[in-house]
Amino acid sequence: MRLTAYVLAADPNYLASSVRAYYPFVERIIVSYDRSSTSWTGTALPVQECLDILSALDSEGKCVLTPGDFARLDHDPLSNDTFQRQHALDAASEDADWVVQLDTDEVMLSPETFFACLERAEKAGASALDYPSRWLYSRTAGGQYLEASTRFGRPRADYPGPLAVRAGTQLVQARQTPAPLYRVDLRPWNTDPAHNHAVTVHEVIPPDAAVLHFSWVRDHDTIRRKFGWSGHAEDYSKPEIYRLWAARQRRPRLTALSSPLRRRAWFRLAAIPDRGITP
Repeated sequence: MRLTAYVLAADPNYLASSVRAYYPFVERIIVSYDRSSTSWTGTALPVQECLDILSALDSEGKCVLTPGDFARLDHDPLSNDTFQRQHALDAASEDADWVVQLDTDEVMLSPETFFACLERAEKAGASALDYPSRWLYSRTAGGQYLEASTRFGRPRADYPGPLAVRAGTQLVQARQTPAPLYRVDLRPWNTDPAHNHAVTVHEVIPPDAAVLHFSWVRDHDTIRRKFGWSGHAEDYSKPEIYRLWAARQRRPRLTALSSPLRRRAWFRLAAIPDRGITP
């Protein structure tokens, strides 16, 4: 299979760790960014910092810069999100069979497992790989992470969208697509509360092979800026979203210990394998 990837160069946090994990496996990486360094909501983005990070790690010249005009302020942020991703995916689809579409704050713990699953998705005739993410929210002084979990502390999968799609795929909302999925999960049944329990699971991997999602592992200033430029800015701008995040940030251990008492939004403390991941 000929593999490529695309990156939306807007958020420097975890960018190097994210790209380094899959860099050896892909032939080309489309780097998509707004030429005016403006976000989907009209705020300023640290685009040049992202480009400098990518330039420093691009030892084989795989990164292809593709600037565009994506801050269409007459459109809602999520429409702009989808528009930019489709633009990047179309460019990455040239001379490719599959395109990896990880956000820059998502890091593969086991690239070998990810790409082995992708090969099996190809053989199964699927058009998109639904691969599990583990969502992290904060880090304790002892190095553990507050992680979204089942009610009684088991790892659970989240699916922000397929993390790899066939070249030429059409996106409908951010990374989502109606294309046939090859579903990988952490157990033989669905562990994502956002999906039906009976959804088909084609393959099971251990939690240490999932993708880590660091979107919420930030300091207060950074998370406020991210809330402002996100495709989900309308939801994230609600005061209760920041209030809940800040409470979990201040008291990760209490958040985990009190999880069984809540009806939803459960968390656990988890140790993450040391793979040289840095913000």
